Amino acid sequence: ILNHHVLPIVLVLSVLIVISILLAWYFLRLKNQRKAVVTTVDKKIPNGLLEEQEQQTVVLLPRSPSTSKTYIPIPVDCLEEETRIRSADDCKLFREEFNSLPGGYTQGTCEEANREDNKDKNRYPNILPYDHSRVVLTPLDGNPCSDYINASYIDGYTGQSKFIAAQGPKEETVADFWRMIWEQKSATIVMLTNLKERKEDKCYQYWPDQGCWTYGNVRVAVEDFTVLVDYTIRKFCIQYQATDGSKPSRLVTQLHFTSWPDFGVPFSPIGMLKFLKKVKNVNPSFAGPIVVHCSAGVGRTGTFIVIDGMIDMMHQEQKTDVFGFVSKIRDQRSQLVQTDMQYSFIYQALLEYFLYGDTELDVSSLEGHLQKLHNTNAPFDRVGLEEEFKKLTNMRIMKENMRTGNLPANMKKNRVLQIIPYDFNRVILSMRRGQEFTDYINASFIDGYRQKDYFIATQGPLSHTVEDFWRMAWEWKCHSIVMLTELQEREQDKCFQYWPSEGSVTYGNYTVEIKGDTMCDTFSLRDLVLTFGPDKQTRLVRHFHFHGWPEIGIPAEGRGMIDIIASVQRQQQQSGNHPIIVHCSAGAGRTGTFIALSNILERVKAEGLLDVFQTVKSLRMQRPHMVQTVEQYDFCYRVVQDFVDIFSDYANFK
Repeated sequence: ILNHHVLPIVLVLSVLIVISILLAWYFLRLKNQRKAVVTTVDKKIPNGLLEEQEQQTVVLLPRSPSTSKTYIPIPVDCLEEETRIRSADDCKLFREEFNSLPGGYTQGTCEEANREDNKDKNRYPNILPYDHSRVVLTPLDGNPCSDYINASYIDGYTGQSKFIAAQGPKEETVADFWRMIWEQKSATIVMLTNLKERKEDKCYQYWPDQGCWTYGNVRVAVEDFTVLVDYTIRKFCIQYQATDGSKPSRLVTQLHFTSWPDFGVPFSPIGMLKFLKKVKNVNPSFAGPIVVHCSAGVGRTGTFIVIDGMIDMMHQEQKTDVFGFVSKIRDQRSQLVQTDMQYSFIYQALLEYFLYGDTELDVSSLEGHLQKLHNTNAPFDRVGLEEEFKKLTNMRIMKENMRTGNLPANMKKNRVLQIIPYDFNRVILSMRRGQEFTDYINASFIDGYRQKDYFIATQGPLSHTVEDFWRMAWEWKCHSIVMLTELQEREQDKCFQYWPSEGSVTYGNYTVEIKGDTMCDTFSLRDLVLTFGPDKQTRLVRHFHFHGWPEIGIPAEGRGMIDIIASVQRQQQQSGNHPIIVHCSAGAGRTGTFIALSNILERVKAEGLLDVFQTVKSLRMQRPHMVQTVEQYDFCYRVVQDFVDIFSDYANFK
């Protein structure tokens, strides 16, 4: 009888236990999946390729399955083909090659790093310097462990110990970090992480924002800083408090690359190559090793060091040996170059450098360069404007990244079917409750010279997208609109008139009122008041309408362009530097040329340098067909020349 009762109870209990185990497992999985969801910052994915990585201990590389495989150096002429082969099939061969690298702590001991007194000085317990290549500090009185810092000497392609690869300083190791800079006579610090990423601390801020601060025996004073779109340059004067009372001082430059996304790699290597060139130019020949750090001092740090070394090798031997070089420097610090994505990014950067080289010009050599570009008599000598522009038009348009704009519901919102924003940087509007697809407008965020997403490149509104246009201006707090087309050109509608000629006009929730309309030399300046109906809030918007840019061709002279760019800049400074809306009809040719010129002139003023080719190339990676014709491309060069002629005292303005 007992068994009759016990059996069902046992059965029911077993079933309940199984169910609760399954439920627990399910919720745990759900929780972990939630953790892995990438939140889009500000309605926009960071401009990089995503790669998940749990941080607090750095994920170590698996021991390589196929260590026997070796990879021979690649002649530069074969680099494009080799990169293409390795990238196929979702980068399968890149992964294989990366996994064949020597991994793990096989090249030496880490006894100093593991000493009890030193353990807390390591940011990650599993990223440690080898004893044989670690940077040894001068011990402080009576403390034998005070010679330890988590940093390793790394050879360049030429020159031993060209670099020091270090972890990002922790609060308790900042004094050691500056002592290392002083003792090693380093004049340049390369920082490749942000202080915080995804709410996690990656590096302690080891410098003062202004004025000066003393860390241990080193006093650090901020001399100067410059913020650019991909990196920030800070100049410090550092002084050492010596035991004999003397206070010798030195200049140290920190170059802080800010646009390496939290996970993965930058979207394009252009910014990194510009940054690397700057590092090379800044570092004096007599200085000690360049100190390179990210958070752990292996992933991004290794990637940077390898790109530098392989560009040097390309110059000297006309070939690259990424596999061999990474293997070699991993003998000096374990785990350098941490993911297969970083590994393939190195190849992308080298290919970019090989294909396009260094196209930067000093303003003083612009005239000579232009003569060469326009010289049709010497076919071998000229880079030729057409050839230079053709390289740009050969860039692949990434149709697979235009899904949203090509959705049937959004197709009728596009003026020209070829010009559709990429998904990764399109301007996203708030979704209207219960109305799908209301977050789309044909508009792309475009980077400025100093600020990410400084411009919004968009098409001239259609009659049924006007409300979206003003909704975009409202939601993204825009105070400046630049219009580069007439409403009609050659008897065709190019843009709907989205402002009133007098009084006010209402589109959905938005009312636009005109307060003033003045004619400057080449453009009309309209003062508009934009009101958001539901809560009666208002905002002043300036409308810069440039005349004299025919649909086919270019403006008769560059002066007007220089004037309008200057006026827009003034308006931006007064209104707080929110995005500038720029449009022509389709939002690519004239729009691209205006944005290119704004960025080029800004750089000419700040650095006395220009790079028309790379400026336009990076615009075309952000929106298809930006700067559409060779004539518009040539116009970019000519306006800079006009600018320099007008401000000829700028000839020595650096």
